[in-house]
Amino acid sequence: MPDQAQSDGSSDNKRDLTQGPVWRALAAMSAPMSFGIFAVLSVGLADAYFLGQLSGSALAAVGFIYPVTTAVTSLSIGLSAGANAALSQGVGRGDVDEATRRLGLHAIGLGLALSLAVALLMWLIYPLIFSALGATEQVSDNIAAYIPVWAMSFPFLVVMMITNAVFRAHGDSLTSAWIMVLAALVNVGLNPLLIFGMWGLPELGMTGAAAATLTGRMIAVALALYIAWRRSLLGWCGSIASGFLQSVRTILNVGLPAAFSNAINPAGMALVTAAVATVGEAAVAGFGAATRIQSMALVPLLALSSGIGPVIGQNWGAEKQDRAKATTATAFWFCMGYGLLVALVLAIFAEPLAGVFASGEEDARYAAIYLRFVGLSLFGYGLVVTANAAMNARDKAVWSMSLSLGRILALYLPLAWIGALTLGYTGIIAAAVLANVLAGWAAVISARGTGLLATDNALVAGPLRLVPR
Repeated sequence: MPDQAQSDGSSDNKRDLTQGPVWRALAAMSAPMSFGIFAVLSVGLADAYFLGQLSGSALAAVGFIYPVTTAVTSLSIGLSAGANAALSQGVGRGDVDEATRRLGLHAIGLGLALSLAVALLMWLIYPLIFSALGATEQVSDNIAAYIPVWAMSFPFLVVMMITNAVFRAHGDSLTSAWIMVLAALVNVGLNPLLIFGMWGLPELGMTGAAAATLTGRMIAVALALYIAWRRSLLGWCGSIASGFLQSVRTILNVGLPAAFSNAINPAGMALVTAAVATVGEAAVAGFGAATRIQSMALVPLLALSSGIGPVIGQNWGAEKQDRAKATTATAFWFCMGYGLLVALVLAIFAEPLAGVFASGEEDARYAAIYLRFVGLSLFGYGLVVTANAAMNARDKAVWSMSLSLGRILALYLPLAWIGALTLGYTGIIAAAVLANVLAGWAAVISARGTGLLATDNALVAGPLRLVPR
């Protein structure tokens, strides 16, 4: 049984998530992550803002770059999910510190090896990728100035994400969040200096934006590893190679499906955007503006999905399944309540918000329509990402992958194209709403099927009536 210093989250910043009210454990793990996730999103906005001032082709290059780098970044998310599942369950079981330190080092070693291979592959084939996507010669020149340096930063991102998973698995999301904030602050702060050549620094343009990202990640990962080592969450532990293959199997059992789950969403959104393009350029611009606003509105739900994993993992490892089920139910009720709040806010302020992010009156009209109606269904998306994180922590990553694939490939993508070809933009909006609501329903059923939600819970009682026994 963990000692009191661990259970109250005191000086060693370890927290026993198997004790006390589950809502308190969820809040302690999720609230700090809101700041970290918001900081990460701000980097993309800052890059688009500063590079937009550089030239039109630079801003166009950003449009090509971010879907690709977001998909590649899914590897880091998957590996961190695998590390969190393995480590948090070990912490819940009460594994000795040496075993968890060794597992953490194995996770970092695996992540470093895979990320170096992916970075090298990215550096070799990126001209083919962006040529296939239709980048013009001038845009391709800007991409060529960015991607090689970004590829250098990718291994640092993966190691940072896995080290942050080590912190969260031990119940410390605050350190994890501030590491993410630090990387973002350095990145955003260096952006104008390196892009435009301020304060005596050379004017690097697109390369400067990538160099800012590289610098932020290098500083953040160095600090993360130092803190983890000082707190003995990582460290020398006898035979470091002992059990490495078993660690790899355990981490990849969750990590690979989780990585694929995260990669499918940006790929699917790119294809949905192609459907929006059949309506016209103004619709594409409005759709893009609305999804940027939506990403900000979803921050608390994404933070909840980051926070629920360690809570589920520790309790499942401690064989406290009832407490894990209560955690899932609490998280789902939060998704419902927060979803209602967001729906009201977006319904009231759709026009002014769209006016801030859209570039013209017609764009803003399309964005406002999206926000007003799709906002009603965001609770369903919250249920999906929360259920996915809970199932990953429960070693049921194939279920979470199936849920993500079903939402994109079986619902959103086909419905969006059918809607675009029959009803235009209205059909695309209807597709988004249906995909979120139906996938949210499927998330509740999946949580029940993996033992993460009690069948007598009020949240699941209704949907279960529609499922044959």
